[in-house]
Amino acid sequence: MAIELDPQLLDILACPSDDHAPLRAGAPGDPDAEVLTCTSCGRRFPVVDGIPVLLLDEALPADGTAADDASGEAGSRGDG
Repeated sequence: MAIELDPQLLDILACPSDDHAPLRAGAPGDPDAEVLTCTSCGRRFPVVDGIPVLLLDEALPADGTAADDASGEAGSRGDG
C-alpha cells in the first residue's frame, strides 16, 4: 500500500540531517514501501499511521545506495 500524504506536505518535508534534502515517498526498488526516502543520503523514515517519523534515531539506513553504507551490516539479520 502506497503512502498517501498531502502533496503540499511532501513538498515542504526535508531530511532532518545536516543536508536537509527533499524526501520522496517509497523506497528505491519498492515505491509502495511505507517510508519517506531522502534524495541525498538515502535514509528511510517510516510512516506510522499516516505520520512521518522524521527522527534520525528512527531512520532506516540507506539501501546500499549511499557511499557511507560500506560497513557490510545491510545484509546482516542476526538470525540464529
